Amino acid sequence: MALSVGEKAPDFEMTSLGADGPELVKLSDQLGDGSVLLLFVPMAFTGVCTTEFCSVTSELAEYEGLNAKVLGISGDNPFAQANWAEKEGISLKLLSDYEHGVAKAYDVAYDSFLPEKNLTMGGVPKRSAFIVDSAGVIQYSESSDSPGDLPNFDAIKAKLAELK
Repeated sequence: MALSVGEKAPDFEMTSLGADGPELVKLSDQLGDGSVLLLFVPMAFTGVCTTEFCSVTSELAEYEGLNAKVLGISGDNPFAQANWAEKEGISLKLLSDYEHGVAKAYDVAYDSFLPEKNLTMGGVPKRSAFIVDSAGVIQYSESSDSPGDLPNFDAIKAKLAELK
């Protein structure tokens, strides 16, 4: 079961591929100037994940207007994520949880991802969304066992508007 509203968000440090190469991004460094929206997706280059991040990319100005930073998280390596972002026009910051430690810390890691399709990889993140406020406390938590179910972005935007 994913971490709940009111819990302290586990801090993390993950790699992102920036304009100057790999860079470390720490959650605690992102806090203090509004909210942070963490979006976990199972895998780059898959249909629903691409749809989700392309949609969020097209609405980044709206999230910024709600005083929120958006961070996308998957277990892919940062070079694959950068290739995916370039191919699909994804412009939100993507963070590599390659060893799945952050997915496990937020309690959104599959024990076995899609075993019915012979994808038995453990640790793959469930499609999940968390809003972390400026004090590092989770204000919104949503996670789905079904990789095809998108987060409730209307509820996410409503919560961000309330926190603004």
